[in-house]
Amino acid sequence: MRSPHRHPLLVPALLCAFAVLAARPTDAAEGSAGRREDGGVSTQVLRLYQEAALATQRYEAGRQEAEAQRVRAQRLEELLGRERREIAALHKDLGRIARAQYRDGGGLPLTAQIIFADDTAELMQGQHVFSRTTLAVDNAVEKSRRAEARLAADEAKAATARRTLERRSAELAALKQDIEQRLEEARGQLQGEADASVAAGACRGAVRLDQPQQPVEGTWVTPVATYELSAGYGSGGSRWASRHTGQDFAVPIGTPVRAVGAGRVVKVSCGGPFGIEIVIEHPDGYFTQYAHLAAVTVDQGEGVAPGQWIGQSGTTGNSTGPHLHFEARVTPETGSAVDPVPWLAARGVPIG
Repeated sequence: MRSPHRHPLLVPALLCAFAVLAARPTDAAEGSAGRREDGGVSTQVLRLYQEAALATQRYEAGRQEAEAQRVRAQRLEELLGRERREIAALHKDLGRIARAQYRDGGGLPLTAQIIFADDTAELMQGQHVFSRTTLAVDNAVEKSRRAEARLAADEAKAATARRTLERRSAELAALKQDIEQRLEEARGQLQGEADASVAAGACRGAVRLDQPQQPVEGTWVTPVATYELSAGYGSGGSRWASRHTGQDFAVPIGTPVRAVGAGRVVKVSCGGPFGIEIVIEHPDGYFTQYAHLAAVTVDQGEGVAPGQWIGQSGTTGNSTGPHLHFEARVTPETGSAVDPVPWLAARGVPIG
């Protein structure tokens, strides 16, 4: 069963600048085709990984901006509704004042009201208050109308921006889907070439790719940057003669596989139950194995640094699906494996 644990996505930071360098033929113990590899589909897969990661980032950014725009538009609509309610209340107050003025003045002109008034000073004071109230209400109504017009314009702009963002999100989604489709096709081609190598029992030459920045000497890393755990050490199954001898990392075909620490490549093999595999000897006397690969990027006898890409994952050999089979051993040979999870944990690399 796969573990639900998923490590943070590091692919965008790792898959950069995939220019192809010169390649040397491998010295694999089981034989080599003895020809140079120009990267080909391996480079294409890595480039498409990068494009897919960038497209996903842009799509997510566009989706988040569209959501933020929708929230802003909703807030504007709420503010506009509040302004409209305030205007309605002001209109109601103005009507009440006008009716009161009509009752008090009997609808007569101000001059007539002064002639018939019992207290002229009180009448004039009331008229002054009324005039000021009317002016204040008129000003408030005009201010609210301007605010309503401004908010309506802002709402229209927000709606336009939202539609633009939604259209852009749809375009980015289509672009992302296209890249993922091309990536899937490239993965299939890469795996097809790997299967042909395994069937022939001869490794293709190492693919030379520009490497990402590697950790400092003496550090240890996971064999793949992003993964889901699948079969663990010691688990049972019909596909193993006894018990599972390593830790499986479920990753898509073409995922860069890293040397967990500094060492020297002692084996590059392209046949048998492990399919395309690499074994590295480390300075502390332990060995690590990386199996079911689709391509290799190192030659036998070559020194490697911690975090250096040594191959690309696949599903060659006795494999039910794309994954990396990783082992820690006390010798380079099968049958000497130890549990790689505590082995890595002891070197500061927790797995889980």
